[in-house]
Amino acid sequence: MRPSKSKTWFTRAAKWTARAAGRPAAFLLAVAIILVWLCSGPIFGFSDTWQLVINTGTTIVTFLMVFLIQSTQNRDAEAIQVKLDELIRCMEGAHTALLDLEELEEDELDRIHDVYERLAERSRADMQKGIRDTGVPELEKDDTP
Repeated sequence: MRPSKSKTWFTRAAKWTARAAGRPAAFLLAVAIILVWLCSGPIFGFSDTWQLVINTGTTIVTFLMVFLIQSTQNRDAEAIQVKLDELIRCMEGAHTALLDLEELEEDELDRIHDVYERLAERSRADMQKGIRDTGVPELEKDDTP
């Protein structure tokens, strides 16, 4: 089942712009604009106004694109987080405390990261001893996320 189309004009515009800006035709259009601007330099005597036109144009486009691209990236990141949360939720034996980690404060996230860093170190040490690192190793009591 395909979700319904975005309802807000901003979301639709951001998605459309992100798709359009990422295509080769958009790049070629940008190159064409630069070439036209360069070729017009002798006509305008490479004046300050001539330079200001490209500077102003690129600044405006960049400024607007930052917001549209950030909106698209935020939406994509949130969708990925929800999908990862669902994978954790449906895996038997998974630590559901790992759901929604992106909402934790930095110190809490660092503490959980340290737990998994220690687990990786133990697994690497075990591998050097010939112990396989597959399966689901238990966390030690002080390691629980």
